[in-house]
Amino acid sequence: MTSVARIFSRRFHLSARRHALSQFNMPAMSPTMTEGGIASWKKKEGESFSAGDVLLEIETDKATIDVEAQDDGIMAKIIVPDGTKNVKIGQTIAIVGEEGDDLSAAADMASNASSQPSQADSKPKEKVDTPKPQPEAPKSQPPQQFKEDSKPDLPIGDRIFASPIAKKIALERGIPLNKVKGSGPNGRIIREDVEKYQSTASATSAASQPATAPTADYIDTPVSSMRKTIGSRLTQSKQEVPHYYVTVDINMDKILKLREVFNKTLAEKNPSAKLSVNDFILKAVGCALADVPEANSAWLGEVIRTYKKADISVAVATPTGLITPIVKDVGSKGLATISAETKALAKKARDGKLSPSEYQGGTFTISNLGMYGVDHFTAIINPPQSCILAVGSTEPKMVPANNERGFEFVRSMKVTMSSDHRTVDGAVAARWLSAFQGYMENPLTFML
Repeated sequence: MTSVARIFSRRFHLSARRHALSQFNMPAMSPTMTEGGIASWKKKEGESFSAGDVLLEIETDKATIDVEAQDDGIMAKIIVPDGTKNVKIGQTIAIVGEEGDDLSAAADMASNASSQPSQADSKPKEKVDTPKPQPEAPKSQPPQQFKEDSKPDLPIGDRIFASPIAKKIALERGIPLNKVKGSGPNGRIIREDVEKYQSTASATSAASQPATAPTADYIDTPVSSMRKTIGSRLTQSKQEVPHYYVTVDINMDKILKLREVFNKTLAEKNPSAKLSVNDFILKAVGCALADVPEANSAWLGEVIRTYKKADISVAVATPTGLITPIVKDVGSKGLATISAETKALAKKARDGKLSPSEYQGGTFTISNLGMYGVDHFTAIINPPQSCILAVGSTEPKMVPANNERGFEFVRSMKVTMSSDHRTVDGAVAARWLSAFQGYMENPLTFML
């Protein structure tokens, strides 16, 4: 659990003790978070919880994070349901209390909280022009006909009770609120009512179309928070960071032989343990960064920061987008430890369970597409880091040799380093790749 979540949870419990029922607001799970989603509530309305229990899961742009209780209490009323997206920081999402509290006021508190926009949403209201009165009907026009055409949907003076977000969605989508049935307190129209009405209306409209109506030949997929963040960061990196690229071929024969020997030994102790080529790459990157620390750096505007430890970000593809969990201080760890940590982080990434500390930071990134059969590519730098290494597949390659044929085949891997020219000059990138190549082609130097 993050420190932000602990502080937030502690604050709401202190408030609960003083005022019985209290509002439970959407917490900021990282310094840059402005909104998030409610993945799922782990406690139902009226259910008690104890210190350490998970109250809910919050979706950020990178992962799904548990919010734990630091004290005992009771979930009086849930305002924002499971699956809700784009919940602003500070918006009230539930009403909580303590055992023995009178929960009868929870519904009223929830209604009042829903009608109050979050601080992030509070903006000056736009001026709406008042409709001009209709001119009187010409005497030649039958009065009854004019009355039918201009009849309002609601009697003059009737008021529609709806939450601000419901009104906003209805306005954006052209949904008449007077036709939406509210499910909130006292018939109040909430966000889910508007969205349900639109879905029902769309289904009805679709059903009314002839069976022979053509279907769309495309699918629109809503952009997730993670995908928005990826798009924004990579666009900024490609536009603002002066990339350049250096490529070398690496003879993988010794690495592959050593890996085979190590895996046979590991299989005798633990059949499920197995070293991958990527584990050797991480170790070699850590060693090369120790030899050429200028590549283990970041552009911070007024200063260039050079790191003393190699915290390697490893690109992992997930169903919702790319994320880079970090293997910390790679240079101080052995291959077996690196392998175990990398596998555990990759699984957490695909399950959406990474904590911010596991993916924020990092000093150097590795992107490996070799397992997909890609032999060569260039990668976009992950700011503010200075470098990223793009790793291709291992393929047979014919090279000159001192034998009867004059040539031989070796297993070769092509790697390309993208560097930020503001921090890493071309000669530095060449020195780093040379060091990396030396460790990969002589893997026993890992042990020295």
